Amino acid sequence: MNIPKRMAGAVIHALQGGVVPRIGLQYIAVGREKEIEALLNDINTAADGGASFRFISGKYGSGKSFLLQTIRNYAMDRGFAVCDADLSPERRLSGTNGQGLSTYKELMQNLSTKTRPDGGALPLILDKWLNGIRTKIAAETGLSLTDDVFHRAVEKEIYAVVDTLSGMVHGFDFATVLRLYYQAFVNDNAEIKGAVIKWFRGEFQNKTEAKQALGVNICIRDDDWYEYVKLMAVFLKQAGYAGLLVLVDELVNLYKIPQAVTRDRNYEKILTMYNDTMQGKAEYLGIIMCGTPVCIEDPRRGIYSYEALRSRLSDGKFGGEQTNLHAPIIRLNPLGYAEMRILAEKLAEIHAVLYDYPQKVTAEDMDSFIKIEYGRIGADSNLTPREVIRDFIEVLDLMQQDGTQSVASLLGSDNFQFAQTALEEQESVDAQFAEFTI
Repeated sequence: MNIPKRMAGAVIHALQGGVVPRIGLQYIAVGREKEIEALLNDINTAADGGASFRFISGKYGSGKSFLLQTIRNYAMDRGFAVCDADLSPERRLSGTNGQGLSTYKELMQNLSTKTRPDGGALPLILDKWLNGIRTKIAAETGLSLTDDVFHRAVEKEIYAVVDTLSGMVHGFDFATVLRLYYQAFVNDNAEIKGAVIKWFRGEFQNKTEAKQALGVNICIRDDDWYEYVKLMAVFLKQAGYAGLLVLVDELVNLYKIPQAVTRDRNYEKILTMYNDTMQGKAEYLGIIMCGTPVCIEDPRRGIYSYEALRSRLSDGKFGGEQTNLHAPIIRLNPLGYAEMRILAEKLAEIHAVLYDYPQKVTAEDMDSFIKIEYGRIGADSNLTPREVIRDFIEVLDLMQQDGTQSVASLLGSDNFQFAQTALEEQESVDAQFAEFTI
C-alpha cells in the first residue's frame, strides 16, 4: 500500500484509541457504498439550491462517525464548506446557559474547506470572496487596483451580493458586517477584520461588546444561531462554494438531559431545522445528525418522544426488514464477515508501513482472527467494527514488538481466549443491566 508514513500513523493511532481519523479514510474504507451513495445524492440536492436533512442511526462503534467523516471528505472534494460538532452537556441545540450558542461556536471553529480541511477556514473564505470579486472587476474593466473607480466598482459588486441576503431573517445585520469586513480589508485594518471574524463566530457576549467593537447593535444569540447557519450557506454559494454541510454527532447527549422540558426544547430545534430543509426554506444547506438507536427511537426520552418528530421520522407500513435509504433515518447494519476481512488486510498493510517491517500476517492468520471474533456469543448482532479493529491492531502490535510471536500463537494463547471469555461475560451483564435502565 502506497500510504505516507505520517498518514499511516494518524490512521493507526486514531483507530487504536477508538476514534475516527480525520485523514487517510480512503485507505481503510470498506462497505457502506449504498449509504454513501444516498448521502451524496443529498449533497447534490443542496448543490442545486435545495436542502437536505438526514439522521444516521447505529450502535456505539458501528461506524456512524466513520461514515460522517467519509461524507465530510467527499463534500469538501465537491466544493462544499463543511462544519461539524459533537454535542455534549455544554453543547446542545438549545439551552438556558448558552449551550446552543456553544454548538454554533464549535461549528464555526471547525468550518473547513478543501484547501483548509482542519477547520478555521472562515478568514480564508472571506478573503477568497473579496479577492474573487476584485479579480473579476479588474478583468472586466482593466482598471488599476489603486484606482478610485475600481474601488467603487468592487464596492458596488459587493453590495449587490450582500443585498441578496438582506431579505432573509437577520440578513441585514449579516450583510452589514460583511461590508465592514470589506472596508477593513481595503484599509488593511487587522483589528476590525478580527472583530468581524469574532462576530461571525458568535464570540461576542452581548450587544454592548458588538457595538463597541463594530458599531452594530446585534450579536448572534442562543435562540437564533440556526438562522445564521442558513445565511452562511447562502453566502458561501455567493463566495464560490457549492454550499454548506453541517454534521452533528453524539445526539445521545440530548437523550441524557434529565429535564423533559429542556429535552423538548432541543427536539423542537431539530424540528425547526428539519422543517426548514424539507419545506425549501433553506438553500444550499445539508444537515446530518448521528445518534444511537435508543436516543432516536426511545418513546420516553428519545427524539421519538417528541410527537411532531416521531410522526415525521418513523418508518412506514411497507418497509419490513428492507432498508429504505431514502427515508429520513439511515440505519447502519453491522459490517459483514467479508467486509471486516478486507479491512483487516488493509490494516495489516498500514501497520507494516508505519513500523517499517515486512508484513508477516498471512491470509490464513486474518481468516482465523475474523472467525474467532465472529464466533463469539451474540457477535452477529452485537459485534461492532470498533471492537474488531482495536483487537486486530493489538494483535499486530504484539506480533511486531515480539519477533518470536506469530498471529497464530497469539490467537491460540490462553490470555487471548480468557480475554474473549471475560468480554462475553461482561457483554451479558451489560445486556441484563440495560433492561432495568431508563
